[in-house]
Amino acid sequence: MKRKPAGILLSMTVFIHCSVAYAQTGTLKNFPKESSPQEVGKRVANRFIASPHPNFGRPTPPKVISYPEVCAWYGALAFAKESRDKTLTTKLAERFEPLFGPDSGLVPKPDHVDHTVFGSVPLELYQQTKDPRYLKLGKEIADKQWGAPEGPHVKPEGLEHAKQGLTWQTRMWIDDMFMITAVQAQAYRATGRREYIDRAAKEMVVYLDSLQQPNGLFYHAPDVPFFWGRGDGWMAAGMSELLRSLPANSPNRHRIMEGYKKMMAALLKYQAADGMWRQLIDDPASWPETSGTGMFTFAMITGVKEGWLDAKVYGPAARKAWLALVTYIDSNGDVREVCEGTNKKNDRQYYLDRKRITGDMHGQAPLLWCAAALLR
Repeated sequence: MKRKPAGILLSMTVFIHCSVAYAQTGTLKNFPKESSPQEVGKRVANRFIASPHPNFGRPTPPKVISYPEVCAWYGALAFAKESRDKTLTTKLAERFEPLFGPDSGLVPKPDHVDHTVFGSVPLELYQQTKDPRYLKLGKEIADKQWGAPEGPHVKPEGLEHAKQGLTWQTRMWIDDMFMITAVQAQAYRATGRREYIDRAAKEMVVYLDSLQQPNGLFYHAPDVPFFWGRGDGWMAAGMSELLRSLPANSPNRHRIMEGYKKMMAALLKYQAADGMWRQLIDDPASWPETSGTGMFTFAMITGVKEGWLDAKVYGPAARKAWLALVTYIDSNGDVREVCEGTNKKNDRQYYLDRKRITGDMHGQAPLLWCAAALLR
C-alpha cells in the first residue's frame, strides 16, 4: 500500500484537530435566531433601559439603587461591549447621568455588600467611555469596602474579619462572593492595581474554605444547610468573574480554580433533563428556577470559553441550559419563574414557598451575563 506524503498526513492531522476543537466549542455557537445571544441580549437590555428603578417588587420608587438593578445594569453594559453596540452603551450611560445630579441620593452608601456592589457599574462605564467621573465614583466605593468601618451595618464579627485582612463587610453569606468580587474585580480592570483583585481573591478563599461542602455545593450560610439555587449562583458567578481577571501568578488562583471546578462538576450532576436547575439544587420536588440557572449557565459558558472546563462535557450542558432559559422570556422581554428576594432561613419549606416573579432583575441580570459571555 502506498504511503501518503508527509505533507498530506500533516494537513489531515491539523484538519482533524481543528474539527474536534470546533465540535467542542461549536456547541456555544450557531444558535437559532430567536435564541442567539445577539437577539436575546438586545431584547433584555432594551427592556432594562425602558424599566424604572425597581424596588424589590414594590410599587414605590427605591430609596437607593438596589443590587439586582446593579447586576442587570452591569450585564447590559457587558453585553453592549461584547456586541459592540455603542448606541446601547450611550443609553446605559444616559440612565446613569441623573445620579451625578438631581438623583444623587439614589447612589447607595458603600456600607454593606449589597450597596457596595453598585461601584461595578460606574467602573464599567469608565472602561467603556473613559469619563473620569465614573472612575472617581467607582474607585471611592471599592476603596471603602476595605476602608474604615462606618454606618449602621457594622457588626462585631465584621470587625473581627477586618483584623484578618478581609473586608469589614464580610458576613459569610454566599451572596457576598458576587457582591464583593464584582466591584473589586472591576476596580482592578479599571485601574490595573493588583491590590483590588488580590484582596478579593483572599476573601474568596476564606468563603470557599468555610462554606463549600464535600459535594461541591454551598450552604446558603453556615447555619442554613440548604443548597439554594440563586445563592449558589452568586458563588458560581463570583468565582467566574474573579478568575476571568485574576493574574496567573496569584497565590490564590489554584485554590479558587479548584473550588470552581468542584462546584461545576457538582452542578453537572444536578442539571435536569430539560437543562434547568431547581430552586433547591438537590431537591427534585422543588421547581425549575431561572435566576440560579442563568448564573450557573454563565459560569459554565465562561469556563468553556476560557479553557478551564472540558468543552466536550460542559459545552453541551451550557448550551442546553441557555436554550431552556430563553423559553422563559415573555413577549415583553421579561424572564419568568424568578425566585423573589430571599433572606436566609433554616427551613426547607421557606425556600420552596418563595414567590415566583416575572421580570425581576435577579432573573434579567444573568441572561445578560450569559449573552455577553457567549459573545466574549
